Amino acid sequence: MATWFNRQSRLVQIILLLIPVVNWFVEIVVRWSAFLKTKSIVTLIFAILVTFFGLVIGWVDLVWCLLFKHLIFANA
Repeated sequence: MATWFNRQSRLVQIILLLIPVVNWFVEIVVRWSAFLKTKSIVTLIFAILVTFFGLVIGWVDLVWCLLFKHLIFANA
C-alpha cells in the first residue's frame, strides 16, 4: 500500500490526506505496510503513533507530502 500511495499523483495524495477520517485510515495502512516492507524501528514508532494520534500527524503529513511526495518516514 505504501508503494501504491507513493505512485499516485500529488493531487490524489493531497485529496486523500485532506479528508479527516480517510486521512487517518490511509495513514495507518500506508505506515504499517511501509513497516512490513522496511522493518525499520523509526517506521514502527511512527506507525504506532499514527494508530493513536493519526489525525494530528495527518496534517503534518499533508504538508510533508506537498513538499516531498511521500509521508514522513514512510518512503517504502
